[in-house]
Amino acid sequence: MVEYDFDFLLVGITTSLKGYKLAWELNRQLALQLEKKEDIYVKFKGNVERNFANHTYETPTRLIKLMRNKPVDLDTGKHYLAPEYPHFDYLLMVRETERPVNENLIETIRKIVSVELAAFIPLETLKAKENFIF
Repeated sequence: MVEYDFDFLLVGITTSLKGYKLAWELNRQLALQLEKKEDIYVKFKGNVERNFANHTYETPTRLIKLMRNKPVDLDTGKHYLAPEYPHFDYLLMVRETERPVNENLIETIRKIVSVELAAFIPLETLKAKENFIF
């Protein structure tokens, strides 16, 4: 059996913004360069595969992914990247190898006018952590 190291932070974001607009706002607020990338494909029970919108910023020491929590194909609501948190529209995955993530991250995201909620998601509460193996 393969063991994976889940060494990232996960932030749930509730907003009415479209993904590209949220990525633009995060780029502006956090000095990032999130870019639209290919959708992420995840297999669920019953061999059902769904795709999720994805914006990524990557450097040698940092990986940041802004992913839509709901599938692109407007699924009826039973397939989420983080099924325990269906109220989050987007998930921000942050992996830093050189320095810890800034504690002000949540506060900075909350300053975006259209963001209704931003909160850290404890990884131990996720049953489907394999949804975050890319």
